[in-house]
Amino acid sequence: MRWSAADPFERKPKLSTMFALIFGLILFGLGDAVIVSAVWGVTPWTVLAMGLAEQVGTTIGRATFIVSVVVLALWYPLREKPGIGTILNIIIIAAMIDIALPYLPTPTTTFASFCTVIIGTALIAVGSGFYLTANLGPGPRDGWMTGLHRKTGISIGIVRTVIECTALFVGWLLGGNVGFGTLVFALCIGPMVSVMLRLLSNYKIPIEN
Repeated sequence: MRWSAADPFERKPKLSTMFALIFGLILFGLGDAVIVSAVWGVTPWTVLAMGLAEQVGTTIGRATFIVSVVVLALWYPLREKPGIGTILNIIIIAAMIDIALPYLPTPTTTFASFCTVIIGTALIAVGSGFYLTANLGPGPRDGWMTGLHRKTGISIGIVRTVIECTALFVGWLLGGNVGFGTLVFALCIGPMVSVMLRLLSNYKIPIEN
């Protein structure tokens, strides 16, 4: 992409790169909040954050921040290096969840809940497309995944599945909301992100400095 950083660890990225990164992370956090508002099951990592929030008496956004910081700390033995995007990922997504949730209505029918989850998943997919192509460092969970893959030699698919399932299971034990929305997200997020990345690659949306 014309806005992609040449080096993930740039300290002074272009304005267009920062715009793509921040815009993407805002959409990602908003999408997460939209899925939570459906009360129909949330993303695996939000299940963990929700369970933690229930146990310690805090908001989902703050719990998401705590989980992200803990995951980032797990990078240390893997020798992974965070970028600007990694740090902003932790801050912006958590903040957007708490900012948006109070203003989002709760669906009153199953169909409305399903549509809400689809909208939230689409927002996360669009946000992922922008923040990933900014190329300013992976999110905490993605960096942990690639670090484990590099250290162990286990395929990324297996590592990602084990990590996601572990987060989901622990979150469920803590009281997080697992439901049909969790399954819908799991089935849809991969194809949606793939489509978004293809669109960005084909059309090369102009973002000027």
